[in-house]
Amino acid sequence: MDRDNEASPVIGEYASPPCFMHELSPDFQPKPERTGAWGDVARWRKAERQRLIDARLAMSAQERAGRAERIAAGLDRAIGRVSGRIVSAYWPFRGEPDLRNWTIRVIERGGRIALPVVIRKGWPLEFRIWAPGDPLERGVWNILVPSRGPAVEPDIVVAPVVGFDAANYRLGYGGGFYDRTLAAMTRRPLALGVGYETARIATIYPQPHDIALSAVVTDA
Repeated sequence: MDRDNEASPVIGEYASPPCFMHELSPDFQPKPERTGAWGDVARWRKAERQRLIDARLAMSAQERAGRAERIAAGLDRAIGRVSGRIVSAYWPFRGEPDLRNWTIRVIERGGRIALPVVIRKGWPLEFRIWAPGDPLERGVWNILVPSRGPAVEPDIVVAPVVGFDAANYRLGYGGGFYDRTLAAMTRRPLALGVGYETARIATIYPQPHDIALSAVVTDA
C-alpha cells in the first residue's frame, strides 16, 4: 500500500555523513548537493527512507505498540466524529504504527473503514470497504488487502509516513501512490499522515508532484 508502495522498500547502501550529528540532533539531516535536481533529491530520499525505516524497526514491539496508542488518541482528536464517515486506514508494514485496534473502535462508533489497494503501477489507489471477518488476500509486497468489496472515496485518508516535514509533506516508499490518489480524488478528503515523532525531518525537498497532507499525527 505507498502506500508509496511501487518501489521496493528494501533500499540500497547509505553513505553516512562524515560525522555523527544526525544521531544526536533530529534537526541535522544530510542534504542533496543540488536541491533543484530531481536525481539528487531522489538519491537523498532513498537514503533517508532507509535510515528512517531502520530506526523504527530498531524499536521494540512494546515501544511501537505504546507509540501507536498515542497516535490513535491523536487521530481521535484530529478527526472528531466518525459516525457516518468513511475512514481509509492501512494494514501495517515494516514497523509502521499498528492502528488495527483503532479501526475497530472507529467501526464501533459508527464509522466505516476502507483499505487501500494497489490496482496497477502508475494508477491511483482504490479504497475498498473492510470490516473484521471480511476476506483478505495478499496484494503488493504481501500486504493484506480486501479481496472484494465496493470501491469508495473516503472522507478521511490516514496515510502512514516513512518521514515528514513541518510543511506536512510526506516521505513514503517512492511509488507516489498517495500523491497520485489525492490528486485524482473528486473531492479533497481530510488527509492525515501518521508516524512516529522520530520520523520528523527538516524537509523532504518537495517537488511539484508532491501533495502536502492536511496534518501529521505522531506519538508526540
